[in-house]
Amino acid sequence: MEHRRRLYLLTLLLIASTAQARVFMTQQQALASAFPADAKVTRQTFFLTKQQLADARRESGVMFTSQMVVRYRATVDDKIIGYAYFDTHLVRTFPESVLIVVTPEGAVDRIEILSFDEPTEYFPKRRWLDQIMGRTLDRDLSLTRAIRPLSGASLTAQAIVNASRKVLALHHVIK
Repeated sequence: MEHRRRLYLLTLLLIASTAQARVFMTQQQALASAFPADAKVTRQTFFLTKQQLADARRESGVMFTSQMVVRYRATVDDKIIGYAYFDTHLVRTFPESVLIVVTPEGAVDRIEILSFDEPTEYFPKRRWLDQIMGRTLDRDLSLTRAIRPLSGASLTAQAIVNASRKVLALHHVIK
């Protein structure tokens, strides 16, 4: 009986330790860190037409179904300084949420990982993320071209590249 009780407690402990999501930053914290303190950040919601959705899928090369897009436009003195998008997707079997900031010209300005539920050995280092900065939606934004693969975490790398491509395509169709 004592053996069963110990096994039960050990099982509960394992479930509790793996069920805890690793959240590094909230959306509010991410927005606050993405733009200067004097920026006015406005939430915008767009509902894509079927044509816009098809265009974004084609441009990005990523399959997604949501026709609703939420973005945050940041301005300083009525001048647009950037746009922020949040994307949540599966890496392997667990979700990851990222913030992708896009410049007014349509290039990636910043990527932050807000939550990551996969094992820590699959978590990308900052220098890997930095190679996506300044990229636009073109053929080079790919793991087979200008973006180096992430050794031992290829699914994480592909998920982040896909999220970047998706956000840039959505930005283009709603601009």
